[in-house]
Amino acid sequence: MATEAHSEAGSALVFHPLDQFIVKPLFGDGPVQWYTPTNVTLWMAIAVLAIVALFVLGTRGRAIIPTRVQSIAEVFYGFVYKMIEDVTGHDGVKYFPYIMTLFLFILFANYLGLFPMSFTPTSHIAVTAVLGFGVFIVVTMIGFVKNGASFLGLFWMSDAPLVLRPVIAVIEVISYFVRPVSHSIRLAGNIMAGHAVIKVFAGFAAIAAISPVSVLAIVAIYGLEVLVAFIQAYVFTILTCVYLKDALHPHH
Repeated sequence: MATEAHSEAGSALVFHPLDQFIVKPLFGDGPVQWYTPTNVTLWMAIAVLAIVALFVLGTRGRAIIPTRVQSIAEVFYGFVYKMIEDVTGHDGVKYFPYIMTLFLFILFANYLGLFPMSFTPTSHIAVTAVLGFGVFIVVTMIGFVKNGASFLGLFWMSDAPLVLRPVIAVIEVISYFVRPVSHSIRLAGNIMAGHAVIKVFAGFAAIAAISPVSVLAIVAIYGLEVLVAFIQAYVFTILTCVYLKDALHPHH
């Protein structure tokens, strides 16, 4: 929350950049329970519907000469497939549907949140924590299923001097369990920060003396946010691939 006084106009300019992140029920004004449909629910559903529209409705013709919508879907498909194959190797391709779903959901949620009067679900740690801890649980399960107890070799640096191995092992274990926290906070923090800065400059745009500067700043930051929306989806996805690689090949 920020407050500025504009004495020349004899009035107070008050704006609250964090109000845009308040979770509100869609119906009524009662308290938000775990089952209450909220603005978060609505925009996550819109993101899912947009993905379905692109990949199901947009590609149903399966034309040899693709339409524009089919071309966009194929670009996303090829981009994520190559990322998985490059990072994890051929063994990781079988997990393509899961990683593709993560990438598309985050990407569409980020971009939909840039529309006026919209809501960005990925600005909330409650949403990104589910994604981050979900990746952590899935990857850990894959590691133990594929490698058994030898998956623990991920934490034991056999190439290091013997006296340092226990210390390194403790550090590696701590680092491993911090992964879902950093994975989720990175995404939510970057998205929230960009939206808050835009709202701050939008508030200053009401002051005539600095309005042109504020408008230019909003345009510049909005352009940056368009880039950040993709980068954050990419970073989350490629880190998922890196974690998956560790689970599939813990000794490499």
